[in-house]
Amino acid sequence: MNSYQKFIGAAFQMLVTILLGVWLGRYLDGYFELDKPWLTIVFSLGSIIFSMLGLIRSLPK
Repeated sequence: MNSYQKFIGAAFQMLVTILLGVWLGRYLDGYFELDKPWLTIVFSLGSIIFSMLGLIRSLPK
């Protein structure tokens, strides 16, 4: 497997993880009928941190 394929896969995995976090946050904000998007913010930042940690762990040492 070429090195660029690994990076494309990692970028796609990060994108999917972040989008799922945003979607879940928006869904929960609507479900709990919150005035401000607190859960969207929390899940968005959490998914970004989670995807960055996954990327760092997947890099060669």
